[in-house]
Amino acid sequence: MYNVAVVGATGAVGQKMIEVLTEYEFPINELMLYASARSAGKTVTVNGQDVVIRELSDAIYADPIDIALFSAGGSISEQYAPRLSEQGVIVIDNSSAFRMQADIPLIVPEVNRVELSPDKPLIANPNCSTIQSVVALAPLAEVYGLTRVAYTSYQAVSGSGQKGIEDLERGARGEEPQNYPYPIYDNVLPHIDVFLENGYTKEEQKMIDETRKILNAPNLGVTATCVRVPVRNSHAVSITVTLDREATLAEVKAVLSDAPGVVLMDNPGELVYPTPLDANGTDDVYIGRVRVDESQPNTFHLWCVADNVRKGAAANAVQIAQCMIGQTATK
Repeated sequence: MYNVAVVGATGAVGQKMIEVLTEYEFPINELMLYASARSAGKTVTVNGQDVVIRELSDAIYADPIDIALFSAGGSISEQYAPRLSEQGVIVIDNSSAFRMQADIPLIVPEVNRVELSPDKPLIANPNCSTIQSVVALAPLAEVYGLTRVAYTSYQAVSGSGQKGIEDLERGARGEEPQNYPYPIYDNVLPHIDVFLENGYTKEEQKMIDETRKILNAPNLGVTATCVRVPVRNSHAVSITVTLDREATLAEVKAVLSDAPGVVLMDNPGELVYPTPLDANGTDDVYIGRVRVDESQPNTFHLWCVADNVRKGAAANAVQIAQCMIGQTATK
């Protein structure tokens, strides 16, 4: 049994982490919940018991924590996560603070759990869109190798947290947005996170860099366009992938259908393909619209959908924790 901390317990991902820990029957001795001073003292009911939220402060270093799940933003992670890991706490961080540091594992259990080690207790949880995409790409990379990947994402407002959901609701009421620069209701925004000097957004650069790191393919050609859409939850990603070796459509589908964590929903004749509503509330990655790109050799299109708050954040973190304690990952 383990003493498990959730840092950022009142946020959307933190709340989902608590929910997933319970659903997965994670072996918890004591659950410790941390948040800002304004939430301290409030209670959360977990498995029929009231858990008091603690104020996040340096006092956390004296608490008997075995595993800490962080989802409180990069600055909080940078302040607390390294010291906790130095004390021997397994720290799984959902921010982007440590993802591209060479000595810190960036993990999706279906793809690269072999990189986990007791000697590296600080582990980064990847970007939500990257997680679902590499679950689909990794089995193809293993069998055929990859030459190039092009992403176009259609990302739900829950990816911005509660403030994104509230902007969608404001738009439905005819009110102006307070989070996004333009209305998201009845609209799409080709803009997620800040713009970089190269014209890409930070979200797009995350997908590019993290894909290469997770797949251990530093020279892989990757590009991305990330779009915010007026959907409450679950991201979709259109993936165009060029393989190193020849494959038929049937072979690609067979590889995907056998891949861990993947549900193949692909029967266009019967209008079977995944949508965000299919993925919502689940921890699988759904793939459909698999087809040959007739304009380029050895290239295929995939439509990839997953719940960004669960598999794209909370569930992936808990699955990492399961791997670290030697428990079979739920997915």
